[in-house]
Amino acid sequence: MSDFFSRGNNISKPRLVALGGIIVAVVVVYLGYLFSMQIVEGYVYSLRADQVKRRSVVIPAQRGEVFDRNYDAPLVTNVDSFAVDIVPADIPPGRYEEVFGRVSNFLDVPLSQIQEKIPPKKYHQYQPVEIRSGVPFDKITYLAEHISDYPGVSWRNKPIRRYTQSGGMAHVIGYVGDITPEELQVLFNQGYSAGAVLGKSGVEYQYDKLLRGKDGRRYRTVDAQGRRVGDADVENIPPEPGKTLVLSVDRHIQSLSKKALGDRIGSVVVLKPSTGEILSMVSYPTFDPNTFYTQNGSQNFRKVSLKDHSPFLNRAIQGAYPPASTFKILMTTAVMEEDAFGLNDTVNCVGYYVLGNRVFHDWRRNGFGPLNIFGGLANSSNVFFWTMGVEHLGVDTIVDYADRFGFGHRTGIDLPGEVPGLVPNPEWKRKMFNTPWVGGDTANMSVGQGYLGVTPLQLANMVALIVNNGVIYKPHVLKEVRDPVTGEVLTRVEPEILRAAPMKQSTFDNVKKAMRGVITDGTAEVVITTPAVKAAGKTGTGQAGYEDQWHSWFVAYAPYDSPNPDDQVVVCVFVDAANEWEWWAPKAANIILQGIFKDENYEDAVADLRKAPKPLWYM
Repeated sequence: MSDFFSRGNNISKPRLVALGGIIVAVVVVYLGYLFSMQIVEGYVYSLRADQVKRRSVVIPAQRGEVFDRNYDAPLVTNVDSFAVDIVPADIPPGRYEEVFGRVSNFLDVPLSQIQEKIPPKKYHQYQPVEIRSGVPFDKITYLAEHISDYPGVSWRNKPIRRYTQSGGMAHVIGYVGDITPEELQVLFNQGYSAGAVLGKSGVEYQYDKLLRGKDGRRYRTVDAQGRRVGDADVENIPPEPGKTLVLSVDRHIQSLSKKALGDRIGSVVVLKPSTGEILSMVSYPTFDPNTFYTQNGSQNFRKVSLKDHSPFLNRAIQGAYPPASTFKILMTTAVMEEDAFGLNDTVNCVGYYVLGNRVFHDWRRNGFGPLNIFGGLANSSNVFFWTMGVEHLGVDTIVDYADRFGFGHRTGIDLPGEVPGLVPNPEWKRKMFNTPWVGGDTANMSVGQGYLGVTPLQLANMVALIVNNGVIYKPHVLKEVRDPVTGEVLTRVEPEILRAAPMKQSTFDNVKKAMRGVITDGTAEVVITTPAVKAAGKTGTGQAGYEDQWHSWFVAYAPYDSPNPDDQVVVCVFVDAANEWEWWAPKAANIILQGIFKDENYEDAVADLRKAPKPLWYM
C-alpha cells in the first residue's frame, strides 16, 4: 500500500477513507433495507404471497323473493339453474376451435359469440369465462357424462328468476340481467363484480341493493399460473340472501285490472288515496320476463324490444297524454275555490263558442242549453269550460291549480323512468315556438287539450287530492321489507305527504258532489252500472291528432259516501287512441269497481254485471 502512494498516485489517503466510508454506508443501507423487508414488513409480502397462491370464486347470493300485499304466495322466486364456463388455458393447444364448436352446438350458442368472449389473446388465461347461464340440469348431466370431450369446460350453480304472474306484473316488478361493462364501471365501488346479476327495470331495479344480498366467496389454492392445486377449499365465506319484499299491489286486483283492460294499448292505476299505496298498475302491451331466461333468452329480448307500441314502456308513469275532459275536475275545483262563478249561475251552452275569429264546437253540436257548474261537469260541456277558462279564470290561475294538483311534476313513485308531463304556460310557449300565448291556447287547456300532458298516475293523484280534502300521499309500490329467513318485518313504508293544497271544505264537498253527478246524471250514467258501490268520477275523450282516433279516459273513486277514507280507492283507466275506438275506459272501470267491491274475479264480475238491475250491454 505504501508503494502504491510512493509511486505518485493521485488518490490521497483522505479520499480513500471517504470512498471507503461511502461503500460502508451503502452496505449498511442495503442491510437495513433487507432487514426491513424480511423482518419489519415481512408480513406484508407474506400476505401478498398468500394472495398469489389463493384465488377466490364467487358464491352467488340467493336473490330476495317478492310478494304481493297478501304475503301468501311469491310473485318472484328463484329456480335452480346452472351456468357453463370455459377456462381457456385448460384446453389443450390446437383444440380450441374443436371445443368451441362442440360447446356452441351443445348449448345452442353462436360460435362467433364464444370466439368474441375468448379471443386468441386470452387462450393462456385460467380465469373462467361464462358462456351461457340458465342451463337446465339435464344438460349438465350430459356434460358431466361426456366431460372428456369438453376439456376446459365447467359448470356452476346460478339460480334464475321465476315470475309467477307471467306478464301481468312485468312493468311493476321488472326483470334482471347480467351486468354490462358500462354498468360495472359505475357500480364497481358499490360491491358489484363482473358476472353479477342486477335489476334492469321495475322493482328489480329500484330495490336491487335490497334484493341482491351479499355474495359469498370460496377460496382455492392455485399455482403461479392460476391452476388449482389440490381439491380442498382453503376457506368458504357463506353468502347472505337478499331481503324479501312485500309490495302494496294486490295480485287479485292486478289480474282483474289486466283482464278488464284486455289487449288494448293503455294502462290502469288503482290507488289507495289515504296512504298512496298502489293496489294495481297495468300497462299494455306487456311482456313475459320468464322468456328472457330460456335457451333463446337474448333472442326473445330482442324480439320484444322491436315490437310495435313499445312493450317495455310503463304507460302508467312513462306516458304523458292530453287528459281531455278529466281535466275539468281541476277546472271545477278552481272555479269553486276562486269564487269565479256562482254555483247557481248558468252558461247558455248553444253548441259552440266564439273566440276572436275562431269558432270552437262542443262535442254535442246542438248544445245543452243553460248549465250551472254541476251540469257543466256532468254533461262535460266544452262550451261551459271554455267560458270558465277564458272569461273567468285565465291561464295563470289554471296553471297555478295544475301545479297544486302536481301536474308537471314527478310523483316520486318508487319505480324508475317516471316522466313529469307538461303544463304549458306563456313563457314556455315563447321559448319553444317563439310565438305568444293566445286565447285559443287557454281555451284548449281549459278542456284538457293542447300542449297539456299528464300521466295516468298523475290523474289518479288529482282525484286522491279531492278525496283527501287537499292532500296527496306519495304513491309507492313497496309495502314492507322482511327478513328472508324469519319473515320478520324489518321496514314498513309509512304514508308520506307528497303535497298539500289547502282549500275550503265546501270546495271539496261540492266537487265530490259534481263528480257523483257524472255517474248519476251525466256522461258515465250508461256505463257505470255496477250495483256493488256508489262511485264518483269523470269521463274523458282526448283528441290524438288523427281523424276518428281518440284517447279514452275514466277516473273515479269509490265508495262515494264512505265516512272512512281507508275504504276508498281511486281508479284511473286510459285507453290509447291507437286502439279501435270503443270508449272502453269507463267500461273497464265498471268491471274493476264491481270486482273490487264484490271481491270477485274478472269472470264473476262480468257475470254479475250481466244480471244487475242495469245489465251490462257492451259485452
